[in-house]
Amino acid sequence: MSKQTLQVLPHNFTIHSLDSDQAVPAAVMSAEIFFIAKTSEELSIVCPSDLKFDSFATEPHWRALEVIGPLGFSLTGIMANISGVLAAANVSIFSISTYDTDYILVKEAQLPDAIKALKKDGYLFV
Repeated sequence: MSKQTLQVLPHNFTIHSLDSDQAVPAAVMSAEIFFIAKTSEELSIVCPSDLKFDSFATEPHWRALEVIGPLGFSLTGIMANISGVLAAANVSIFSISTYDTDYILVKEAQLPDAIKALKKDGYLFV
């Protein structure tokens, strides 16, 4: 499989955990970029760190690598390959997929190591 092209998004992200019955804060809905997941047990929101609101728990200082898409649903192994490269470099990830593409969040302090490992494995960055 050929390597995908990635780009580093300019935002610093925070991952929030809220109670499953809590409403999504209005400020989130007006953000340029955000991700929301809800289960019967929790509501998770990933958004730019400059948005401040009460949440059960927060995990700040994440940066996002976007796989330049759109990616077809018939493509396989994209996240497995990228996460494997990063795991071998001891870089922890938080992954998000949308209809068109994938995002790999890494801790800001590990971003240089992530980029170095991915470039060494043949991934391109724009």
